[in-house]
Amino acid sequence: MVRELLSSVVMKEQTPDTSDTRADGSNAVLRTAHSWPVLWVSLLLLIALTGAAYLSMAKGSVTRNDITNAANRDAAPGTPVVATRAYRGNIGVYIAGLGSVTPLYTVTVKTRVDGQLMAVHYKEGDTMQQGAPLVEIDSRPYEAQLNQYGGQLKRDQALLENAKVDLDRYTTLMKTKAVPEQQYATQIATVAQDEGQVETDQGLIEATKLNIAYCHITAPITGLVGLRLVDPGNYVQASAGTPLLVITQIQPISIIFPIAEDQLPQVLAQRRTGQTLVVEGWDRDQLHRLAAGTLETIDNQIDQTTGTVRLRANFANHDNALFPNQFVYVRLLLQEKKGVILIPTAAVQRTANRTYVYLVKPDSSVSVRDIQTGTTDGEKTEVTKGLAAGDELVITGVDRLTEGTKVEAQLQDDSSAGKTGRAK
Repeated sequence: MVRELLSSVVMKEQTPDTSDTRADGSNAVLRTAHSWPVLWVSLLLLIALTGAAYLSMAKGSVTRNDITNAANRDAAPGTPVVATRAYRGNIGVYIAGLGSVTPLYTVTVKTRVDGQLMAVHYKEGDTMQQGAPLVEIDSRPYEAQLNQYGGQLKRDQALLENAKVDLDRYTTLMKTKAVPEQQYATQIATVAQDEGQVETDQGLIEATKLNIAYCHITAPITGLVGLRLVDPGNYVQASAGTPLLVITQIQPISIIFPIAEDQLPQVLAQRRTGQTLVVEGWDRDQLHRLAAGTLETIDNQIDQTTGTVRLRANFANHDNALFPNQFVYVRLLLQEKKGVILIPTAAVQRTANRTYVYLVKPDSSVSVRDIQTGTTDGEKTEVTKGLAAGDELVITGVDRLTEGTKVEAQLQDDSSAGKTGRAK
């Protein structure tokens, strides 16, 4: 269009004026002087029209780009996140703390007689049954004493029998006044003296037999034997007090743990109802449950320096997962809430003033939903207000979300719902 307009202007200027009849060259000069302003105006008009056309084309291009970008944004995939559903389940109310595995019985075995250690009938780390032989001490000196005391007993018994015969004879003669009364009284004393000597001999024999029994040391309890403290061939003495070995009962075993005095009324209230309270022992990383037992007893006083009271729980410990003096994480179950709304703890977001979750809506956008939480147990948390069973929540990728963000949610397997991981 611009080219056509310019051509028409130029052609008009080049067309001769037939109305001018002057023969001289003044007409040509006049036409030439008159054509210059027209050409400049035409040139300026051409430039203006060219600029307007360029701006119109550029504006149309920007509009098309905006439409294309908006369409691309609408078609772009959402932010990838991992989501799960709220569900109904059970959750326990626990009192937690650190405890120490304490054997119910620990025996330090020492010798009660003097003698040479002849034999050891156990291996370090063995579990010995009650009554099983442990060590042997040389019993021959005591067996010789036993023979000696046995001979003394026979001699003294013979003296006693002879004294009794004389006493019977004196008793008959006393009826006829054939013997002095003093001689009769002396014979009675002799019989009593011989009876005492016989009893002494019998006591020595029993003591020697007991010493011989002490030479054969057996396991006083069923338990685990520790390291050997005395080697065979050594001479041991009862007065030295040197232990021969230590044996510890590990089945069953107990855990002693403290709780705050403010928590004691809750425990006492449960025990008054006759309820058996379950106690769990976890490893110190709170990842694996080692054993489950029951609360056995509560100490009779509160430690005023720490404001705590000690409790003892017993465990069968069939797999020997609990070891004496081991530090464990203890959880005492006070109550189990049933049929409550539960969500993974990872889904709960907190600020100074609110607790909320990112709720995935049907249009794949997220919404911030305020909630109220109750009991937390490991990786699951009770929700008392704000959610219903089946609501879909974001648990991974929340740092990239805001209100209304489009997401591409990968739903976690529902079979994981209700499983407990780390203890808290």
